[in-house]
Amino acid sequence: MIPSPSAALHLAVALDGAGWHPAAWREPGARPRELLTAAYWADIIAEAERGLLDFVTIEDGLGLQSSRAADPDERTDQVRGRLDAVLIAARVAPLTRHIGIVPTAVVTHTEPFHLSKAIATLDYVSTGRAGVRVQISARQNEAAHFGRRTVQHIRVEDMHTPRAQEAITELFDEAADHVEVVRRLWDSWEDDAEIRSVATGRFIDRDRLHYIDFEGRHFTVKGPSITPRPPQGQPLVTALGHQTVPYRLIARSADLGYITPHDPGQARAIVDEIHTERAATARAGEPLHLFGDLVVFLDDDPAAARARKERLDDLAGHPFTSDAEVFTGTPAQLADLLLEWRRAGLTGFRLRPAVIAHDLPAITRGLVPELRRRDAFRHSYEASTLRGLLGLPRPANRYATA
Repeated sequence: MIPSPSAALHLAVALDGAGWHPAAWREPGARPRELLTAAYWADIIAEAERGLLDFVTIEDGLGLQSSRAADPDERTDQVRGRLDAVLIAARVAPLTRHIGIVPTAVVTHTEPFHLSKAIATLDYVSTGRAGVRVQISARQNEAAHFGRRTVQHIRVEDMHTPRAQEAITELFDEAADHVEVVRRLWDSWEDDAEIRSVATGRFIDRDRLHYIDFEGRHFTVKGPSITPRPPQGQPLVTALGHQTVPYRLIARSADLGYITPHDPGQARAIVDEIHTERAATARAGEPLHLFGDLVVFLDDDPAAARARKERLDDLAGHPFTSDAEVFTGTPAQLADLLLEWRRAGLTGFRLRPAVIAHDLPAITRGLVPELRRRDAFRHSYEASTLRGLLGLPRPANRYATA
């Protein structure tokens, strides 16, 4: 089911280091010496909140960033190293009031019990504004950090071979089980399990805590969680997809999916495919948001935006490419594109600022007012939770007795 249509477009920004262009850290205002400080992240997320955006996502990974698809490289002229996305979110959440905070978690090597309590805790810290972007890892060097499993090496040029697709399908099936365990753990405490009665000496009603007793191919988890049910009941689960296998994860497990079409026709085809997959799952009929991803270079003049990208490409030593559409132009031109693509069935967009210092303010102070002039974006925050901002109901607890 597509969430109820609204005049308001939903907008998120994807935050990664100094920006999505590998030379972004060399731009004026990029603050390269501060990328690994809490103050930097607090400042840029505060800017996103001033723009009334629905949420931010925070990139993460279990290996050093690389310009190569599957292996580390030896470049020293690009940003390398990250803070933990969930911990950034926990640090910044109390400094914000309205915007959703959605860190990335690599579920291939992360125990679902640990992730469930981390995101539940983030939901408490943010008073109901937490989510998570689940991500798989097919990199051998990341698996080697843990030493618990081997991961089949997949070259980019072999990505669509039957052998590679089988390995990728296995990782995404594991991710679906991971999300199922996390969701059950969030429900393992009923909403009123905590009594906190000083008079009777009872802090908790043990009958309202539940074993989840999950047994699958990848996990066996008894439960219950050690963290009470989050304020949202179920924090937002999101995932990025580029092809059918990850589309199935979005359809089966997510509340919101990010997709990377390059034109409205492709957007419509992907939206239809995911909703068809959704209809065949146990979550058929539940709302599902689909956001289009775009990398953006924004300036007041289209030629200036193109020139800035070319200058950054020269610094990087190669033209910038992305899995997502790369947009260069003005905020008004971007507004035209977003409203055109929305007709393909997208309910929102996640914008990746090429240079955070430049393009994030161009989104919040240029694009947002332009959309507002067209009556296509909110004038204030209308809900206190992330699910509320997205028009998603608070789910009932699956274990609660009638």
